Amino acid sequence: MNDMSNIPVRKIVHVDMDAFYASVEQRDNPELRGKPLAVGGSAARGVVAAASYEARAFGVHSAMPSVTAKRKCPDLIFVPPRFDVYKAVSQQIREIFAEYTPLIEPLSLDEAYLDVTENLKGMEIATEIAQEIRAKIKQVTGLNASAGISYNKFLAKMASDLNKPNGQAVITPRNGPGFVETLPVKKFHGVGPATAERMRKYGIETGLDLKSKSLVFLQEHFGKSGPYFYGIARGIDERQVRPDRIRKSVGAEDTFVEDIDDLDRATAELKPLAEKVWRYCGAQGISGKTVTVKIKYSDFTQATRSRTGTMPFANMADVFNAAAGLLATVYPFKLSVRLLGVTLSSLTNDQPNEGTAEQPQLDLNL
Repeated sequence: MNDMSNIPVRKIVHVDMDAFYASVEQRDNPELRGKPLAVGGSAARGVVAAASYEARAFGVHSAMPSVTAKRKCPDLIFVPPRFDVYKAVSQQIREIFAEYTPLIEPLSLDEAYLDVTENLKGMEIATEIAQEIRAKIKQVTGLNASAGISYNKFLAKMASDLNKPNGQAVITPRNGPGFVETLPVKKFHGVGPATAERMRKYGIETGLDLKSKSLVFLQEHFGKSGPYFYGIARGIDERQVRPDRIRKSVGAEDTFVEDIDDLDRATAELKPLAEKVWRYCGAQGISGKTVTVKIKYSDFTQATRSRTGTMPFANMADVFNAAAGLLATVYPFKLSVRLLGVTLSSLTNDQPNEGTAEQPQLDLNL
C-alpha cells in the first residue's frame, strides 16, 4: 500500500441528487410539494423506493416496507415510480457532466463520480466546478443536487453527505486522514450493516479503530476487502473513476430462519427477492433477459434454474412469475430449502415498455 506522498492528487467530484425520484414527482405535480411523499407501492408487500425530505423527517427511508412507512407517517402519500421519466432526467444530468469531463462513472440514475483533475473547461478549482454543475442542473431540471469534492472516490462520496440537501463539501488531502479517524465505520461507503457488525465484534467502531488493525488482520478477517479497508482507514483510495463500468448481473438471496418444504411458502419468499432486484434495476435504468433461481437445500447442496427471453423483462411481476415457474420445476424438493436467490443477467440499458415486452410463461424452463 502506498503512502500519501506517492499518490498523485486527483480532483474527484461525487454528485448526488437530493431525494431524486421524490423530487421529480414534486417538481411535476405542484400539489405534492412540501408534503411527505414516498415513491413506491402502498400494498402490504410494497417497499419505499424513495422518500421526500418531508417524509424523512418522520423516519421514512428507501427500502423500508410500505406498511412501516405508513405507520411512521400516517399522512404519507404514495406515488408509483416512473422510471422512464427518471431515466430521461438522469440523461439530462449526464449531458451536463459531459460538458466538464469524459471521466464519468455513474453509480445509479441519481449519482456519479467525476474525475475533473484535467477537465474540458480548464478550470483549476474543483469546488467551483461542482458549484457550476449544481447550478446548471438546477437551471436545466429544476432539481437540487449535492456534491462532495476530494482527492479520492471514497472521501468524495463521504463529503457529498455532509451538507445535504442542496450543498457541497470538500475534504482536502490534509484533512482526509483525520476525517476518517473520527467517522463511525457503519457510515463508511462500502461497509454494509453485516460488515459493520462483524467489525464491531473485533472492536472496530471508528476509522481510528480500523486504522489500528494490520493489513494481515484485515485480509484474514475480511478477505479481498481487507486492502480496501486498510487504505480508506488512512484516507487512501486508489480506485480510478471508470466511465465504462459494466455490471454483469443483479441478484438477491435470503437464508430462512426455518427450512421450507412447501412450494407456496417458498414461492412467496421469491417476491421480496424479485422486488429487491427490480428496485436496483429501476435505479440503474437497466433490465435483463435472463432470470435465474438458486435453491440451496438443508444439506447445503444447491441447484439453479434459468430461462432467457428474447426481450428484457418489463416489470417486477414478470421477473417474479418467471422465477416462480422455475422454482416449480424442482418441486417436490429433494430436501427442505434453506436459501433462495433470484438473479437477473444479460443486462441491458434498453428497458421495454409494459406492452412491448415478452411476457414470460410459467411453463417455459431451461
